[in-house]
This record gives sequence, C-alpha cells and structure tokens, in this order.
Amino acid sequence: MLPQRVGRACHVLLLVLCLSAAEDFDWTTNNHDSFYYGTFPSGFSWGAGSSAYQTEGAWDKDGKGLSIWDVFTHKKGRIFLNDTGDSSCDGYYKVKDDVSLMKELNLKHYQFSISWPRIIPTGIKSDHVNEKGVKFYNVLIDELLENNITPIVTMYHWDLPQVLQEKYGGWQNISMVNYFNDFANLCFERFGDRVKHWITFNNPWSVAVEGYETGEHAPGLKLRGTGAYRAAHHIIKAHAKVWHTYNSHWRSKQRGMVGISLSGEWGEPVDITNQKDIEAAERYVQFYIGWFATPIFHGDYPQVMKDFIGRKSAQQGLGTSRLPTFSSQEKSYIKGTCDFLGVGHFTTRYITQKNFPSTRGSTYFTDRDVAELVDPRWPDPGSEWLYSVPWGFRRLLNFVKTQYGNPMIFITENGVSEKTMCTELCDDWRIQYYKDYINEMLKAIRDGVNVKGYTAWSLLDKFEWDEGYSERFGMYYVDFKNKNKPRYPKASVQFYKRIISSNGFPHQREVENWKRKATETCSTNNHLLAADPLTSHMEMVTEIVVPTVCTLCILISAIFLMFLLRKRN
Repeated sequence: MLPQRVGRACHVLLLVLCLSAAEDFDWTTNNHDSFYYGTFPSGFSWGAGSSAYQTEGAWDKDGKGLSIWDVFTHKKGRIFLNDTGDSSCDGYYKVKDDVSLMKELNLKHYQFSISWPRIIPTGIKSDHVNEKGVKFYNVLIDELLENNITPIVTMYHWDLPQVLQEKYGGWQNISMVNYFNDFANLCFERFGDRVKHWITFNNPWSVAVEGYETGEHAPGLKLRGTGAYRAAHHIIKAHAKVWHTYNSHWRSKQRGMVGISLSGEWGEPVDITNQKDIEAAERYVQFYIGWFATPIFHGDYPQVMKDFIGRKSAQQGLGTSRLPTFSSQEKSYIKGTCDFLGVGHFTTRYITQKNFPSTRGSTYFTDRDVAELVDPRWPDPGSEWLYSVPWGFRRLLNFVKTQYGNPMIFITENGVSEKTMCTELCDDWRIQYYKDYINEMLKAIRDGVNVKGYTAWSLLDKFEWDEGYSERFGMYYVDFKNKNKPRYPKASVQFYKRIISSNGFPHQREVENWKRKATETCSTNNHLLAADPLTSHMEMVTEIVVPTVCTLCILISAIFLMFLLRKRN
C-alpha cells in the first residue's frame, strides 16, 4: 500500500514545457461513462495481497534479524499511538488459517513479500542464511500450491535489514545493488522451482520519498532535494541487476517472470483546455510512476524530470543536477528489464501549474511545479490521502499502455481503508470502491490495455506504517486486541468472491443482488463478533481498567497522607 500526504505544494519558473513521449495519450478527453456490465478475459487472475512487516509479526523470532522498520517503530513518536508491527496479524504462526481464508475466497493468486532480514539476518548473504526463515516461506509457498493458489512474491516491501542501513546508509549507497542481488539470487535458488512470478520492489516511490526525503517512513531520513533521487537511482539499478541475474542463470530452468510494482496516483488537469494544466498533470504522473517506469522501459529518466530538476539545480548554483545520471552502458543495461509491470493504484488528484522559486530551497515536491487539488464530493472513508475516484484508474492504465508499449500488467495493489475505532464488518463503502474500480479496469481492458490479473489490497487488516492500526484496508477484520488475532469476514469478502466466481459483472440485477446478500451476511457476523471476544474484553480490563484503578488508589493514598501530615502540623 502506498500512503502519502496531501497538500504538498509543487512548482517551477518555466512556463512552457514540451510533452515528453506522450503524443499517443489524449489528455483532452474524459472517459467518465456509465457502468459496464461484462466479464473479464478467460484466465484472468484474481488475488489479494499482503506484505511481510505488515502481517507476519514474530519480529525477533527464529533467528530473524532487525529490519529498519523494527528499529523505526520502536522509537517513540514515529508511529500513531506508538504502535509497532512486532506481532501484527501473527501471520508467521497462521499460515494454514490464512490460506484457508484465501481458499474460501476462491483466489487464483496470493501476493506476499519475503522479509530480507528473516532469511538473511544482516542482509549480507556471506554472513549467515537463516534456515528457519527459509523454511517458513517454503511452508507458505507449498500450502498455497496445495490449494491451487499461485504465489506472486515480492522481494522488497520496505523492510531493509538494519545492519545495511547502519553500515552503509541503506539505499543511499550503491553497495545495496549487490547485496540485494545476492538476496534475490538466494530467493531464486530456494523458491524459484515453485515461484514463477517475482516482483523486485513494491512501490519504490514510497521507499525513496517517504524514507529518504520526508522521513515519515523508515529509516526516517530527511535528505531534502537529494535523498529520494539517490535512493531511487540505486533501486532502479538493483532491479535491473536482479532481472539480468534471473535472465542469465534461472530463466531457462525455472521459466518464470520478473517484474516491478510501481504505485501511481492519476493526475487529471484541472482545465483540460488549458495547456499549462495539461503539462502540469503529465509532469505529476511522470514524476510519480514515470520516474521508475521510463528508465526500465526506455533506458533513462523522463525528459521533464531531467529538465526541471537540472534547471532548478543550476538556479541553486549547483554544478550538476540533483537528479543522478545513467551512463550509456547503464541505460542499455536497464532498458527492457521488465517481464511484466505491477501497477498499484488507489486514488486521483486534480493538477494545476504552480511555480515555486528555487531560491527558497528545493525538494522532490517543489521540483515538480504543480499543485494538487481534490473534489470535496469525492468519497474519503479512511486514509486522509485516499479519495475514491474510479475513472482515474482507467486513465492511468491507458497512460501506461501508450507510454510503455502496452506491457503485460498485473494490478498489484488496489483497495480502500476505513478509519474507525468501532468494529464494522458491513463495509459497504469498500464494496462500492471495488465495484467501481474493478469496472474501470474492465473498461481499460476493452480499450486494449493488457491487464492479466488483479490483487485486492488487502486480504487482512494489518499494520499501516506510520498510521499504525488506526486504518484498516482488509477484507477480513483482525481483532488486534485479542491475543489470538482472530479474523472475521467483512461484507466485501462475499462481494469480491462473487466477482471472482462470475469473472466480472454479468448483468445488473445479479450484481445488485450481490451487494444485498453481502450486507445481510455481514449483519449476522457483526452480531457474532459483538458477542464473541470475551477474552479481548478481559484483556482490556486487565490492561486498561486495572492499571487505572491502581493509579487512582495511589493518588487517593497520597492525598490522604498529605491530609494527615497537615493535620499533625
């Protein structure tokens, strides 16, 4: 999942910009047409996803090393309510239980990530390989395959080994390229006989920007104007090296595919008749998904990034651009290193031009010279950054088609959160979100976009990074207060299950019945959940009420003692 903040201003001094390689995409049309009833192509793969740090727990068990998220979350004030992923969903101990949930959903694939420090505790393969960690993923992969669920495996979903951060500065250092390649090679060696779909990085935008620019995410560095670009540069090189390693040493034997998962919000011009707004909207998208996709498909950064960051760097008096450069050899080495493109998408922004003088300092956000706007009518049930704007999904997919030669696409993240302290299984807003977004994906396929699979984000409620447990993306509710972490199906489980079984939306009356039946089911489950967690209630009594009573007793005793002392005096 990919979280981020709203309302960051962004800007530049130039008024004219030549569109870079987007001649085929028509920015002046809005495809906001009605709901389309129809089905997906035969063989379309339906799935759900998770990531290691967000769900596994067992942060220090069975030889696992520290990750940057273990360290980051243990620092007070970093995470909402000082939550951590120490135990999270306890997925490390619930493989069979969770795979049974997937089986109940009739999932065709499950997307999960491998924790680098769980199988290589220091991040350096020559130091030590943790066989207990390897065994855990072997068990998970085998359990999936026994239930006819295809594993789609991400090798990096943000949990860098802490040793590599401390010793080398993490993704600021070029040495990460070789260390990550060694880790990936171990994954291919141990799991590649059964895993045929590999994702090198999930949402590297968040790794770079929120880890090394804003400091909102681990490792929490604020290297404004340089840190994100340097981290991204090394991530792109690491991705390419891993692809070449697989291509040279494993592809002929294992016959799998290696891709990358890029997250991207859609940017729509505020005024589609205004050339500056059109240019600003494309700039927004190029600085987002294009930052990584353009080197991988075309060999170099988007021209607009090179132009804007280079010009702003010169205006700051810098001798070279803050955006690193690829050599000609590196460009040819990186170009084409993608068997499929993973696309994560959640929301959309309206974009307009906004200039920001470089004399006031530059960041990734100010380099773009754009302002982000939202329509107050857009639904926003959960995360402050996530508005439901389904038509933006189709627009983004068509942009990817025209920009990158219509690659094979898997949707690797798409979903919506809720932000509520109450237990709520009747998630009608999530049903509506999935219905509308999946339908826009179907329209994109009719447009000719080569989408092969869809991953609902996410299977379970889980740790949501800097927001802790205050936001829930899951189709299954997890009772985090209960030490057993029981899972309960929300209404969206039944709705998504019916989409899967029908491979789309067969006709209006049937689809309307799905929502009604799903709501009936969740109403029953709500009553069961309300009656069930006695253990959770007792834990609350011991964890909250008892300490409070003890505190009151101490205060009363202190007041009484002071009263006696005063009386004596």
